[in-house]
Amino acid sequence: MGGTNKIVRLGDVRGQDEDGRPTGHGGPANRDGLAGRAAAAAGEPGLPARDEPTGSAETFAAAWPARMRQVAGWLLNKTSVHGHRLTAEAFTAVGARKYHYPLLASLAEFGPSSQASLGRRLGFDRSDVAAMVNELTQAGYVERAQDPADRRRNIIAITAAGVERLDQFDALVAAVQDRLLAPLTPAERAEFVRLLTRVLDHHAANPAACAN
Repeated sequence: MGGTNKIVRLGDVRGQDEDGRPTGHGGPANRDGLAGRAAAAAGEPGLPARDEPTGSAETFAAAWPARMRQVAGWLLNKTSVHGHRLTAEAFTAVGARKYHYPLLASLAEFGPSSQASLGRRLGFDRSDVAAMVNELTQAGYVERAQDPADRRRNIIAITAAGVERLDQFDALVAAVQDRLLAPLTPAERAEFVRLLTRVLDHHAANPAACAN
């Protein structure tokens, strides 16, 4: 696919930390600050304060202005809040972070990689990749080795324990997807993913055009 992936920080200015919780600035270190205060205001530990309408599924979207119900970006943003929450809760329950999953998946599918290559492939900032790799290394799920072609850099490879952990994550993510996409049939889910992928591919291949 043409173009380059957009590099993002795990807790960037769009207001979510690496576990999907809102932050007041771009750094992951703030995840227990403003997010914690918002959670306390909501009366739910670890979850952001909610300003969305409450009620049944039939009346939730109906509470928004009719114009907003036709804005795809608005709907995607609202849906992503639930996706982040479900994913963060599931990974926290097994002592992991959601970004461990794409890192292990990349190593399993594409083979050993440098940290820089992992960051480019997944669209993550290099310093955040380093932090995630450190966590996975300490847990025994990946290992570092000196690159024989360039002794100045390390190559990251998944271990046997990492493959087992990835299998666990696969089941975890499948369960989260079932909850997130519960109203959709299997065919509708496949079509939804296909359309999202098409939109993402378009923006990745035409970053300049999309910026305008």
